[in-house]
Amino acid sequence: MRNAFLTFEHVEKKFPGRVALSDISFDLPSGKVIGIIGPNGAGKSTMLKLMAGLLRPNKGKVLLEGKAIERRSSEDIAYLPDQGGCYTFYTVAETLQFYKSIYADFDHQKALEMIDFMQLELHRNVGSLSKGNLTRLKMVTTLSRRAPLILLDEPLSGLDPMIRESIIKGLIAFINFPEQTVIMATHEVAEVEPILDMVIAIKDGGIVHIDDVENIRLNYESSLVDWMKELFQTNKNPLK
Repeated sequence: MRNAFLTFEHVEKKFPGRVALSDISFDLPSGKVIGIIGPNGAGKSTMLKLMAGLLRPNKGKVLLEGKAIERRSSEDIAYLPDQGGCYTFYTVAETLQFYKSIYADFDHQKALEMIDFMQLELHRNVGSLSKGNLTRLKMVTTLSRRAPLILLDEPLSGLDPMIRESIIKGLIAFINFPEQTVIMATHEVAEVEPILDMVIAIKDGGIVHIDDVENIRLNYESSLVDWMKELFQTNKNPLK
């Protein structure tokens, strides 16, 4: 893809005793919501951490707008981890101030609007928040940045349906398209299907298929969930 926003060039990532990703290559456009889907252990979180600059590939390159991604790339990348992300000894208000102090692109007014939207209380201590409210707060701190690339690792994992719905509505309401691109690793495909533009399907550390969601619906005549089930059962591209 010419003028690709995000590029993997023959990327390999190894950990002791296993290969997490093997010879991965693709180009992704900007201004989209892109899902990384696959079974447990497929390499979804590893791929996301490589995009965030938290891991370095053993081979190949990961590029953001033509530049190699590294830890200092965090100025251009907002990352929501599956675990952690907020200090438990801060209040919600102090958490916002902390993020404002370390990220020049943090929009404090937008964060306050999201706090209200997510029905969070500024005076509450982070350590006292439920899992659902903690996830909401992490979403606030991530989406309140003006970074061009937003990475979300399992943002809906373990949450009840009402909280999932509020998170998805927050994504729709507070992402600045086409200035921002969202890439999320997720098992909750049914919930996020309505907002996805593209999917990257991976299994056993390799790419199985990359496509626009609308193309999948038209060519396979099925929902993304049913397509995914068939795809990973056969480990073949069902569109060929």
